[in-house]
Amino acid sequence: MFETLSDRLATALRRFSGRGRLTKEDVEVGLREVRVALLEADVNFRVARAFVDRIRERAIGIDVLESLTPGQQIVKIVNDELVALLGGEQRKIQYQSHPPTVIMLVGLQGSGKTTTAAKLGLAIRRDGHRPMLVAADITRPAAVQQLQKLGLDNQIPVTVPDGTSKVAQLAARGVAEATRLNCDVVIIDTAGRLQIDEPLLDELRQIRKATTVHEVILAVDAMTGQEAVNVAKGFDDAVSVDGVILTKLDGDARGGAALSMRETIGKPIMYTGIGEKVSDLEPFAPDRMASRILGMGDVLTLVERAQEQFDQKNAEEMVERSFAGRLTMDDWLAQLRQLRGMGSLEGVLGMLPGGRKLVQQAGAAMPSENDLGRMEAIVLSMTIYERRHPEIIKGSRRKRIAIGSGTTIADVNRLLKGFEQMQSMFKSLGGGKSTKGVRGKARMLRQLKNIDPTQLGQAGF
Repeated sequence: MFETLSDRLATALRRFSGRGRLTKEDVEVGLREVRVALLEADVNFRVARAFVDRIRERAIGIDVLESLTPGQQIVKIVNDELVALLGGEQRKIQYQSHPPTVIMLVGLQGSGKTTTAAKLGLAIRRDGHRPMLVAADITRPAAVQQLQKLGLDNQIPVTVPDGTSKVAQLAARGVAEATRLNCDVVIIDTAGRLQIDEPLLDELRQIRKATTVHEVILAVDAMTGQEAVNVAKGFDDAVSVDGVILTKLDGDARGGAALSMRETIGKPIMYTGIGEKVSDLEPFAPDRMASRILGMGDVLTLVERAQEQFDQKNAEEMVERSFAGRLTMDDWLAQLRQLRGMGSLEGVLGMLPGGRKLVQQAGAAMPSENDLGRMEAIVLSMTIYERRHPEIIKGSRRKRIAIGSGTTIADVNRLLKGFEQMQSMFKSLGGGKSTKGVRGKARMLRQLKNIDPTQLGQAGF
């Protein structure tokens, strides 16, 4: 996500960092590189020019150029302006005091709108609401069946066409059904087209006439760059969009749509699609996204994801067992599943300050999703006793496990060796002493700070 833009901005900002003194000429050279980085990221040229002008106005001042740390202050200015460019404050769904809150999801075909409807429903349910989906896309073949399956898989009720009602009547029936089932949010998945045309817009207007729509949210493909901005402008002019969901943002290395959207059409980005799973929808927080783009990480989002996946009591018990050298393969498997639940390993590391650099340095050595899947298959091919006592797994057992998991003996050997190294490392860090209590935890944290990252890599992390 934003890899190209992040790399170019990092190169440009290095001109400012570590300098005891900056001149106006130094600032101009650096800002020229920032502007080129934005243009190469497919940011609208007017947006890029205005962004650089605002930075220049704040950076070329006595308070900055004559300060003791001018480089740091300019980086802070860039961060502040980037947050403002992305929308400033996070825009959330405005739920009605008298439910249901009706959301009409619009967009072109191919933008991932139907999947996004289910993702949005799941995100809304995580916020403590009770969503209902309305399958109002009767144009695209199998769109209704797709939404039905997504709803069934995620326990979200779906209102489907009865074969006679028009789309507007279907939407009204969905709202009535939501009231009957005590659902307080209705998400209407509307039909898309290859382009914005009159039949599409007429259908959307009919839905708005048939029921009160509180939020019109546009799903748009982030990978289309400036075309995404043009689509958003077209929909906003026609039906007045309240917010945007950028889909497929995980595949967008440039970021032009995200950076241009707010300033070009004046509408906030509310959510971003970051993967294929229904759970892969994130609320869009401008300050956190700016931090990611500038390589400062996004620890808050990482902590929130971890809280969703990890049980605190179990995690504390696992830490105790780790430093006592008593981890089992079942513990390791639970950790692996929780980590995979937080997203790709590359994405998780990318949220740590300097994490993207670690990912780049790891290169081909970074475990892929397939690698993690193979590791899980190997552990699942072990017996319960083998998982609790991996030291007994020798030649014939390793061969059986390799055949059962569809891997090779070398894969099994690599996993067991990594697990053994991890056990030894944590046991040596624990020193055979308890990590309970304030002193124990303080000692553990001091030791963790001294871990060489290459050790973790060698231990299978």
